[in-house]
Formats: sequence, structure tokens, C-alpha cells
Amino acid sequence: MGYKMKLIIVTLLVFLVIGITVLNSGAYNMAATDKHWAITEDIIEWVRDSSIKAHAEKVVVPSLDDPALIPRGAEHYLDMCAGCHSQPGQEPTELALGLYPQAPVFHLREQITNQEAIPERAKAYFWVIKNGLKMTGMPAWGLSHQDDDIWAMTAFVLAMHGMTAEQYQLLVNSNTDQHNENNGHHHGNGDHHGNGDHHH
Repeated sequence: MGYKMKLIIVTLLVFLVIGITVLNSGAYNMAATDKHWAITEDIIEWVRDSSIKAHAEKVVVPSLDDPALIPRGAEHYLDMCAGCHSQPGQEPTELALGLYPQAPVFHLREQITNQEAIPERAKAYFWVIKNGLKMTGMPAWGLSHQDDDIWAMTAFVLAMHGMTAEQYQLLVNSNTDQHNENNGHHHGNGDHHGNGDHHH
């Protein structure tokens, strides 16, 4: 082994020891109020997006044209998602503001005009909703919900792109009326994943 190679190995070992010592000391701040460096965020986003794309590739997208999917997905969204991902026309909840990284706000995303892009986006949404994401607070809803429910949520999230407060409220009111008539769907954990309000 040459002198240069030995020097490289020793240098790497020194940095490794220093890194372990620093991490073990608690110097690295794990608080959600202490943000990552910009380059760290870029790397995390790259790894996350690459992982989602790779794992969602084999997902087979069913027809999302069924008009019953959107109301069904909206009801699930209200119960399970709105607290973190927000709702058109409403201020972010305390829960949403306290998350790091913060959850995406779907109604602020531009509506997808390229129809060919919809299946790829649907695959990604379905996979994330079903499997969750590590270290983000995103649950794996596939552990407690069937694929049909997750596809309904996927369809609704896609429909939320560019949705106005007026459009959202009309849909919510319609769902509420239907729910009252049929004694609709109820989540046992709705108190935790409902509208995200926190009462002091």
C-alpha cells in the first residue's frame, strides 16, 4: 500500500472519528425548528423523489373517471389529511405549521393540463398514501385502508390542484349532506386526523 493511499485512509478515519464524536455529543440539533442546510434539503428531496419514482413505477393505475371517487376521497381527506395538508380557503392548522418538513399543500399546486402526466402523478400519490414516508410524519394509510379507498384519495388529491375555496366548499357541503343522509363513513381516529384543530 502506497504512502498516498495510507494518508487517505488515515484522513478518512480521522474525519469518521470526529463525526461520531460530534454526533454522540448531541451537538447536532434535531429540533424541527432548526432547518437543514439548503444542500442537505436538496439531497433529501432528490433521494425521496427518486425512491418514490422507482417504487411507484410498477403501480397499475385504474380508471379514475368514476364520479363517486372524488366525494369518497374528499371524505377521507377531511378525516385524515386536512390537518397536515390544509384546505382551500382556510389557514394552515397548528399541526401543519409545526411539521418539518412541512406537508405539501395540494390546492396550491398548478392544475395538471398535460393528460399524459396524470398517470405518473397518480402512481406517486397512491404509493405515498399507501406506504407513507419516513421521517416526515406521513402515515402509511395502507395498513388500515383498502386500495379502493387509497385510489379515491388519490383521485381527490389530483382534483385539488388549483382548487378554489368556493369549489372546495361546494364539495364539502355536498359530502356533508350525503353523510347525514347515509350516516356515512366514520374514522375511529378522526379526533387525531380530522381538521387538525387543537384546543387549549
